[in-house]
Amino acid sequence: MTETSAEQTTTRTSWAPMVGLFLAQVLMSFNVAALPVSLGGMVQDFGVPPTTVSSAIVTYGLAVAALVMLGAKLGQRVGWVLIFRVVVAVFAVSALTMVLAPSVGWAIAAQALAGASAAIIVPSLVALIAENYHGSQQATAVGSLGSARAISGVSAFLIGGALGTFIGWRPVFLIVLALAVLVFLLSFRLRGDGPDRSVKIDVVAAILIGAAIVLLTLGFNNLNAWGVLLARPDAPFDILGLSPAPVFILLGLILGQAFFFWTRRRTRAGKVPLVSLSVLGSPRERAAVYAMFVVVALEAALNFTVPLYIQIVQGRTPLDTSLAMMPFNLTVFIVATLIVRFYSRFAPRTIGVFSFMLTTVALVWLAFVVTNNWETLPTILGLIVFGIGQGALVTLVFNVLVTAAPKKLAGDVGSVRGTTQNLASAVGTALAGALLVTILGLNVGQAVVDHKELPPSLVAQVDLDNVNFLSNDDLRTALERTDATPAQVDAAVAVNEEARLSALKLGLLILAGVSAIAIIPASRLPKYRPGEIPEPDNVR
Repeated sequence: MTETSAEQTTTRTSWAPMVGLFLAQVLMSFNVAALPVSLGGMVQDFGVPPTTVSSAIVTYGLAVAALVMLGAKLGQRVGWVLIFRVVVAVFAVSALTMVLAPSVGWAIAAQALAGASAAIIVPSLVALIAENYHGSQQATAVGSLGSARAISGVSAFLIGGALGTFIGWRPVFLIVLALAVLVFLLSFRLRGDGPDRSVKIDVVAAILIGAAIVLLTLGFNNLNAWGVLLARPDAPFDILGLSPAPVFILLGLILGQAFFFWTRRRTRAGKVPLVSLSVLGSPRERAAVYAMFVVVALEAALNFTVPLYIQIVQGRTPLDTSLAMMPFNLTVFIVATLIVRFYSRFAPRTIGVFSFMLTTVALVWLAFVVTNNWETLPTILGLIVFGIGQGALVTLVFNVLVTAAPKKLAGDVGSVRGTTQNLASAVGTALAGALLVTILGLNVGQAVVDHKELPPSLVAQVDLDNVNFLSNDDLRTALERTDATPAQVDAAVAVNEEARLSALKLGLLILAGVSAIAIIPASRLPKYRPGEIPEPDNVR
């Protein structure tokens, strides 16, 4: 097809099919964003610690990351349009399960089902855009996915916060259910190639990558509960006294390397791999994946940390959470939408490095200025600056991958994106919880030693040196069941307040260090602008 005919085709293509694809991205992102803002309500409703509720967030990301490469091949074999409709219907079932969930186990199972569905929706979005749109219209469609993800965060925190405060957390997932039904109806406007029965699914590779991601996620998610090195009492088993968490992480890394070895071997033999590694063929594309992993992990960590402190520590409402996060989420949405205007003026490398510098500065700033009041001007300023860097990066790194790969590998690009983003989200949430609880435990342990008002007998009664995050009111309630004096109660509450804030500040500082390290892969992003000749190692 010539450029003229391609452009004519582009101008004749209706945007109506894109509405359904846009809302499909909104569906997935709204579901994920609704979980943190529902944290307090789920903790109260199910009577479990916040770290247990966070398992639902982790489970969703785990399921997507573990199954998305398999989902991409299933989409090619069954047909993208048909399988898209099926999994959107399954997503609706998962939303209904969340609404009716009688326990946290049901909520976790519902998110596993949603994640398995999203594992096919994620690559199908890229593949269906490639089949329905071409030229500049395709670039606009791809860019809209980043905007959809950002606007979902804004709407989920605002709507979810209001509903969670005045009605409850369950109606939030009625919105997810309504979105799924709407996307299903709009899917009949899509067109796509029929099933390709010649596509073979590499079962060995699917097992290797799935097992690797499950082990990595379980290992990171349970570092605190099972032990960073030595096994704790809550660990399901131990290996000569060693915690299974680091063992799982090590095995996950080994299986991940085995997946790449197997895939390269299969490609050299002329067989179709589970995912084409050519989408990661240059250092610039690999740098985009590394940058994507870090930026999504940082976002997930912040989206878990802020609701944790506002709803659990401060005992405030979900609406308070949504208002506190509004500067960040609104900034991400605006920047993710407008950043494409700068692509013709600045190279991806320049935008990437500058954006990671912004997120690093913002996290360092927050570590020093954050207090128990999230509405202070310095805190809002830090969240806005972090949102600018975050919004630019989310759209940038995805566009680098899409524009570098040929259209026939659109499904593979989608699966790489899905694996990276959802593994990063799961790991970011898990590490944030483990990091904060570990720091809190160390802080409380040291503070208990320093406060002579707290005798060992009282510490043993409330188990202060084996803490999780709890509000001052909850701590006072626990102390009422002991023989603590009013002075000792006040001392214990003071220890709790100081330790929590210190854990938050140190946690933000560690995240800033991770952001600073990410400048290295960002410096390897493409340095050419659209229309310029790319570097030799980026030419296929």
